[in-house]
Amino acid sequence: MYNRIGIDAGGSLIKIAYEENGSLHFRKQPIGEMAESLGWLKLFSANKKVFLTGGRAGKIKAEFFPNAEIVDEFTAACEGANYLIMKEGLPSREKSLLVNIGTGTSWFKIEGEQYDRVLGSGIGGGTFMGMGKLLSDRSDFASLVSLSDSGEKGNVDLLVKDIYHPEEPPIHGELTASNFAKSEAVSSSSEADKMASILNMIAETITLLTVQTAALHDTKKVVFIGSTLAGNKPLQENLDYYCKMSGLEPIFLQNGEFSGAIGAIFK
Repeated sequence: MYNRIGIDAGGSLIKIAYEENGSLHFRKQPIGEMAESLGWLKLFSANKKVFLTGGRAGKIKAEFFPNAEIVDEFTAACEGANYLIMKEGLPSREKSLLVNIGTGTSWFKIEGEQYDRVLGSGIGGGTFMGMGKLLSDRSDFASLVSLSDSGEKGNVDLLVKDIYHPEEPPIHGELTASNFAKSEAVSSSSEADKMASILNMIAETITLLTVQTAALHDTKKVVFIGSTLAGNKPLQENLDYYCKMSGLEPIFLQNGEFSGAIGAIFK
């Protein structure tokens, strides 16, 4: 029996959180399968309260759930993340940054009950998928993640150690000096190498923006959520490495990609 249903419809995925017998359950599907997903929900959610968030919330309300309540997507993401933080037994409401990596990426400053969106970038999961299609002609997220995990970015990127060889570099030699700068090698490098480079570039860019934003708002605690992190161990590992190298304290929430849908319910 469903009591409340939260639907977060973003640029790439539709995420659903629903209560059943006192427990939260989750489901997600590509936005292209929205009609199928919501048809299933409409069948089983008669007389239940539906909460909508995300860029396509208005469309869903008009076509599927006219009595649903629309919740601001930024509020929903922050409230959902705080719910998950408490569920994991972590300190909540502390001053921190919340980084939501979806199709693009948003940064929020959280302090007590106050949430403020302080930065946004077009670099995110949409970048990963789009570049993956260009460089490998694949469009399956899991396949692209697997490719990036098996590749070597150094076959495509110019690394610090490449510049200083044979001398010892003054900073870590595996750091990127310039993305995709080994232009002669790019055409002959593998799809996996290219995807490793793209994923690393996304991780570096997000980390750089996170470091600058954290310094501006005087915090070191960073909470990561978003659909691009789900099942994406290489991205999580890169973000964790770069953030810790930069003196930040990264936290990756389990089920973080459902923060918006959860927050819509528990706003």
